[in-house]
Amino acid sequence: MASSPVSRVVYNGKRSGGPRSPGAGSEIFTPAHEENVRFISEAWQCVERDLRGQMGSERGLVEEYVEKMPNPSLKAFKPVDLSDLKRRNTQDAKKS
Repeated sequence: MASSPVSRVVYNGKRSGGPRSPGAGSEIFTPAHEENVRFISEAWQCVERDLRGQMGSERGLVEEYVEKMPNPSLKAFKPVDLSDLKRRNTQDAKKS
């Protein structure tokens, strides 16, 4: 029996309380960067609101993309937590 493709919206939900301020060893974010982050965050909140609003209705404003013919070589793909990877790389760099 062939398995059907799984569709899902993925978002880790991690957000900071506000704009980051430069600290020891942290990156400096420009006003343009912070504006882009704010725009994306607000747009994503609209998508989440629309998804919640269309629950139970047949068709809404938001449509979820599902591969019609999934690539079999990606069947075993597992997403990578980039924050964790960066943290581990930073710790490894400090050890050397």
